[in-house]
Amino acid sequence: MYMTTRRKCSMAIILCVILLTGCGTTSNPNVEGTQQPLPTSTILPTAAGSLSPKPATSAVIAPTLPSASILPLPSPSPTAKAQISPKGNLLDVKVDHLVVVVEENHSYKQIMESGSAPYMQSLIKSGALFTNAHGITHPSQPNYLALFSGSTQGITDDACKKPFDAPNLGSELLKAKLSFTGYSGDLPKRGFTGCSSKVYARKHNPWVQFTNVPAELNLPLSDFPQDYSQLPTVSFVIPNVNDDMHDGTIQQADEWLKNQLDGYVKWAEKNNSMLIVTWDEDDFAKDNHIPLIIDGPMIKAGTYDTLVNHYNVLRTIEEMYHLPLLGKSKTADPMLQMFK
Repeated sequence: MYMTTRRKCSMAIILCVILLTGCGTTSNPNVEGTQQPLPTSTILPTAAGSLSPKPATSAVIAPTLPSASILPLPSPSPTAKAQISPKGNLLDVKVDHLVVVVEENHSYKQIMESGSAPYMQSLIKSGALFTNAHGITHPSQPNYLALFSGSTQGITDDACKKPFDAPNLGSELLKAKLSFTGYSGDLPKRGFTGCSSKVYARKHNPWVQFTNVPAELNLPLSDFPQDYSQLPTVSFVIPNVNDDMHDGTIQQADEWLKNQLDGYVKWAEKNNSMLIVTWDEDDFAKDNHIPLIIDGPMIKAGTYDTLVNHYNVLRTIEEMYHLPLLGKSKTADPMLQMFK
């Protein structure tokens, strides 16, 4: 009997050990993160059924990392392209001097199909021709303002207006310790602010329409220096209404351009400088399709079919001199493809 009782006690002890061993694998569901991770193959039940007599619960599954430790990648800002920085920083091309010439009221087709513009054709062969360039609107005045300030300033006609105080290319160049001067054909005197004088028209002169561009930088074309090293960083050159094709012919404008600026073009090739020749608008057609010619030693000669307008030209100038981006130039792409 003693042996029987002893055997029963031994079996009871073994049974308890087995039960205690099985219970020891259960984690405390109220103590988060204290259990050690288990091999994947011992955690989850197979499709056929559970390995545990109890249904699997979240308490017996190895803990996952806190959600804060797995962060989604930030989505790119939809405005990042336009808001790269308060200043342009896409272009690292040194241009010592830039001269911008604005012609008048002729379409791309009129200039390209004309046999009366041999000098312009020579510039096209040595420089970049943008075949898909456009004015912003009609008539003339708001296009000049757009090119110079990144905004038409709310102007929709050619009427003589009060001056603006908005930032513009001239004011930003001066803030950057660079220089600017505007030269107008037949401007009657330095600093003249009148609406017109014979073949001079203020509607074609954007810098005079801003109070933050000093009057002494508004000069007659006769003051354009013959020593081109004395030119400011950026010059705007506006012919009178006969020489810009507004009232005169294509041939007249072509001859004027050669006589006035061919010396600068030749000098620019050896002195790291650039010429831009653009038109304010076309002949009032719906597409407002204009020529755009850019020449200089840093320019890859060829034709470019990229869609551009005055805001793209302004943005390119801002990038060249690392200036703040003005108005709608913020959302215009600079014309990087033309640079060597």
